[in-house]
Amino acid sequence: MYDPIYMIITFLFMGISWAVSNTLQRRFKEYSQMPINLTGAQIAEKMLNQNGVYDVKVVSVPGALTDHYNPATKTVNLSDWVYAQSNVAAAAVAAHECGHAVQHNEAYTWLTMRSKLVPVVSISARYTQWILMGGLILWPIMKNPIVFIIGIVFFALSTAFSFVTLPVEFDASRRALAWLDSSNILVGVEHEKAKNALWWAAMTYVVAALASLGQLLYYIMLLMRRRD
Repeated sequence: MYDPIYMIITFLFMGISWAVSNTLQRRFKEYSQMPINLTGAQIAEKMLNQNGVYDVKVVSVPGALTDHYNPATKTVNLSDWVYAQSNVAAAAVAAHECGHAVQHNEAYTWLTMRSKLVPVVSISARYTQWILMGGLILWPIMKNPIVFIIGIVFFALSTAFSFVTLPVEFDASRRALAWLDSSNILVGVEHEKAKNALWWAAMTYVVAALASLGQLLYYIMLLMRRRD
């Protein structure tokens, strides 16, 4: 688990992830200084209503960048600063999360697929690293890589989940930006800034998916190399 290739993959994506996350935070800080007339909560309510979504509640949750849509409880959860503040960054985040609510209301294929994977991935993610490490230890003892292969299968589920998440996130941003534009809530420079903010947010998911793929390929390479 600690050979040079593994360490290179790990630190490479750690560096990329840090750079993207840092840029995202700087962009949101910058765009939160651009005031508009509506709060994040008001924008969320407006977008839901105009898209015919009447059974979803908009609620405030503690923390920063903790915004998410929960399909189980049908709630758009906005972090404190997004919920109460009136700026471009808050508008972009609120509209994006409502984009997920609209996806749910329309039974968007990728969101449905992602939701079905959640229970399986939540269980596999809890045990995958232990199974992989146990597999490496037991392999020479058992003379069989079956435990390690099971670990790879579990990890592959997490990787698949990461890639299924990508179209869900990009589509939610597309819906958000289209609605913000058609409603004239954000126009011109404001709309471009919102688009930039959501792009950097999406990049965090892209980096996570690629990092997961890189690790998966490493485990497969390790399996092939040891079997030879």
